[in-house]
Amino acid sequence: MKFMVIVKANSDTEAGVMPGTELLAAMGKFNEEMVKAGVMQAGEGLHPTSKGARVKYAGGQGTVSHGPFGLSSDLVAGFWLIETKSLDEALDWMKRAPFGGGSEIEIRQVFTPDDFGAALTPELRERGERLRAQAGKK
Repeated sequence: MKFMVIVKANSDTEAGVMPGTELLAAMGKFNEEMVKAGVMQAGEGLHPTSKGARVKYAGGQGTVSHGPFGLSSDLVAGFWLIETKSLDEALDWMKRAPFGGGSEIEIRQVFTPDDFGAALTPELRERGERLRAQAGKK
């Protein structure tokens, strides 16, 4: 099962406060453990929303809003993409993440082609597989 682990933003991440050497070292060690176990597929931190934008769609048009955005529970500061046998295993890994008090993450399962049932025709499935293979080469 594949999971997106969403690291929630806080006032420090939104202010652009970079982690110190101690946290970077601990996070590097944690990431290395997940890579060695074959769990981690990707993981990155994100710049604050002051350097980002949102696109809102209505009536077939996209309207752009530039950051910063108000601090709320929907802001993301980073992510991992992990693959485990179950949600419980993903939770076991993430409980070990080297975050301090007040940090919060969210874990969401990634859809697989089988989750879409008959709506995902053989042609659409083949197109998706081809695109994923092409994207993986970059």
